[in-house]
This record gives sequence, C-alpha cells and structure tokens, in this order.
Amino acid sequence: MQDLDREGITAEVIAQMATTPDPRLRQVMDAAVRHLHAFAREVELKPEEWLQGIAFLTAVGQACTPHRQEFILLSDVLGLSRLVNVMHDATGREEAATETSLLGPFFREKAPEFAPGESIAVHEKTGEEVILFGQVLDASGMPVPGAEIDIWQTSGLGLYDLQAADASVMDHRGRFRADAEGRFHMRTVKPIGYSIPMDGPVGPLVKNQGRHGMRPAHIHLLVAAPGYRELITALYLSDDPNIDSDTVFGVSQSLVVTPAMGVPGAPRTDIPAIRYDFRLSRRAAGETGGRVGADPSQITKAAE
Repeated sequence: MQDLDREGITAEVIAQMATTPDPRLRQVMDAAVRHLHAFAREVELKPEEWLQGIAFLTAVGQACTPHRQEFILLSDVLGLSRLVNVMHDATGREEAATETSLLGPFFREKAPEFAPGESIAVHEKTGEEVILFGQVLDASGMPVPGAEIDIWQTSGLGLYDLQAADASVMDHRGRFRADAEGRFHMRTVKPIGYSIPMDGPVGPLVKNQGRHGMRPAHIHLLVAAPGYRELITALYLSDDPNIDSDTVFGVSQSLVVTPAMGVPGAPRTDIPAIRYDFRLSRRAAGETGGRVGADPSQITKAAE
C-alpha cells in the first residue's frame, strides 16, 4: 500500500480500472476519471462544494418523471447535447445532408398519423396557421419515396402537450408520409418562443448564471427512411428575439426559416407557408441510430 497524493490518486484509479473487459467502457471511464480529477485540481474543489454538487445531481435525478427528463435538460443547457450532435454529424455524414438539431425532452413515440395537408393543431388552435411543405431527398438530390416525418412543437400558447393539464392527450404533433416523389405538406400553427422548465434544479443554475432561459420558436422534425440516417432537426423562426441566444444552443443558420405568403409551389395560397427540403445521408454499414434526447418514458423504462 502506498500513500496517495493529489496526482497519484488518478493513476491508481485508472490502474484499478485497467481490467475492464469492454474496451469502449475502459476508454470512456479512463478519460472521465482523468478529466474529472483534473477539473477538481484546477478549481481546488472544496469538500463542501463537492457535497453541493452531489446534492444538485441528486435533485436532478429526483426531478425526472415519466414525462420529464431533467438530465437531458441539464445536458442541453451545458451544450453537451449539441456537442454530441455536432460530432455525430461529422462522422460519416454526407456534406449535402440537412443539419441536425436537438431532439429535446418532449419527443413522444407513436404520435397520431395524419393525411397530407391535415393540421396537427387538433385541440388547442390558438395562433396563426402556417403550412410546411417540401421534399425529402438524398444527399445527391434524388427523391426519397415514402419517408416518414414526425413533427412536434409547442402550441401557439408556448406549451407542449406534455406540459398541459392532461399530458396523455397528444396535440401539436403527428406523423406524415412523403409520397413517391418524397413530397410532403402539413398544416400547423406558428409556435412561439418559450422558457425551458425553470421549476426544477436546472432552472436556478441557469438563473444564477445570468441567462434568460429562453428557446426561440421552432418546429421539431424527425425524418426517417430505410437505408438512411435518421434525421433529427428543427426549423427556427427568424423573427424570434432569441434566435441568436438559444439557451440550449440548437440553432444553425441553415435551419432558420420565415413563413411568407406567395411561396412558389405552396399547396395553399391563403395562409403563410414554409418551404423546406430535407436531405438524408445514407446509413453506414453496421451504424445504428442514436438520439440525443428522447421520449422521457422510454428513458425511464430503459433505466428500470
């Protein structure tokens, strides 16, 4: 046995973990320990501060429910979700494919199916109606027939259905199927910007950093087709005052849109329209789809 100093403890922990059979787990935990220990040394972490950190992470876990994932929110506001997406995009992503954005904590599996042109604003219809249309294409510009498009957003009041009084009722979300030419169109209401949930432990952290906690108005989309990478992205409305300071760092310039009248090719001319064509990358051999952010109920089930 040897006495461990502030440098030696790191080497001893890594040495004990060297027998980890899974090489990826060994690599990840080796790096995690090295960086965590380096962080503690850099800031001269005090015991009472360490305990505060443990209490904070405990509270984050306790705030998670089947309809709320506070750890995803923490990952989002720290920019980690965005970083993982950016790195994933750079690995095997074809250059012409649509940029990704965050899935976020409000995605739900098995949203209701709609016919082309129908509106996803079924129950709460407050807000200006808009139409979203375009094509699903591959990276070379060829149509992807029959692609499935999941869409979800806040209502015109700035709330997701999961935040409503009856979270079991789905609204402002749905699934559409592109036609043989990859074409699609759907109606919704113009979403508005909203605050991330500030009533849990992540909220005070954001406030103490002097941040506004707002997300610019956006529409989430998940586009999938056999043989292609699942595209998780969002379209952001250009007139939102927080378009340049998204609390979770989800905005990219290529995803900023402006609803307008008279958009060429719009299926309807009596309401503002957004034209957007989504380009999918081919899935690499052996590649599986990974989502940064997911249906909270599915994460809860996976953890059980």
